[in-house]
Amino acid sequence: MTNLCIDYLEQLRQQTIETPELISLLAGYQMLPQLYRELLIDQAISTINCSPEELEEAREQFYQTHNLAEESQRQTWLQVQGMTDTQLLKLATRSLLVEKYKLATWGNKLESHFMTQKPHLDQVVYSLLRTREIGTAQELYFRIKAGEQSFAELAREYSQGMEAQSGGLIGPMALSQPHPQLAAKLRACQPGQLLPPSRLGDWFVIVRLEQMLPAKLDESTRKKLLDGLFQKWLEESLQGLLNKSRQQEVVTAR
Repeated sequence: MTNLCIDYLEQLRQQTIETPELISLLAGYQMLPQLYRELLIDQAISTINCSPEELEEAREQFYQTHNLAEESQRQTWLQVQGMTDTQLLKLATRSLLVEKYKLATWGNKLESHFMTQKPHLDQVVYSLLRTREIGTAQELYFRIKAGEQSFAELAREYSQGMEAQSGGLIGPMALSQPHPQLAAKLRACQPGQLLPPSRLGDWFVIVRLEQMLPAKLDESTRKKLLDGLFQKWLEESLQGLLNKSRQQEVVTAR
C-alpha cells in the first residue's frame, strides 16, 4: 500500500478529509453515481418503519447469512468493517425497508400497471421451422399438415436456425421477445394451429402455436413489477441528481 493511500485512509479514519476533496476522489474512482444511488434510497426509506419483531428477525437473518453465530464473531466482523452495532442493524434492515417502500409507494397502482404491462408479460410456447426456399417451406408445411411426419422431425432435419436442435420448439418465452410480426401471428392463433409459410425477413417460416401462457398477478409477478417500478424511479432520480451536479460544476468553473 502506497504512502499516499495510507495517508488518505488515516485522514478518513480521523475524518479530516474535506467534503470537496472526498467528492473529487469518489468521482475519480467512478463511485459517485453509486453514492448518490445509496443516498437516494436512504432518503426514500427514511419515513418507513419496522416493528421490533421485524428488526430482530432481520438482525438474526443477517447473522445467519454472514455466519456470525457467536458474539465474538460478530464483534470481530464489526471491527473489520469499521462499523458499530447500530450501523449493522441499519444494514440488516435496509432491504426490508426498501421492500416496504416499494409496496407503500406503488402497491395501490400495481393492478393498473399490470394491465398496461401484460402484453409484455404474457408467455408463449411455439414451434418454428425456417428455410430460405419457399418451395421447401410449402412442401414441409403440407407434410406436417397431412401428418406424414411430425413438426419436430422435420424441424430437426430442415430448419436452418438454432431451433433445429430442439425440434423447432421454442419457449416458454415472453410474447414480446419474438419478431413483432411473428408475435402478432401467435397472439391471433389458437393452441395447435399450424400457420402456412410466410416471409419473415430473409426466411420463410412455418409456425405452430403450442401453448399461450397469460400472465397472472401472482406474488412473483407483483415482485417483478414492484422491482421494475422501483428501478425506474431510482434511475430517473439518479439521472436528475447527476445532471444537477454537472450543472453546478459548470457554474462553479465559471
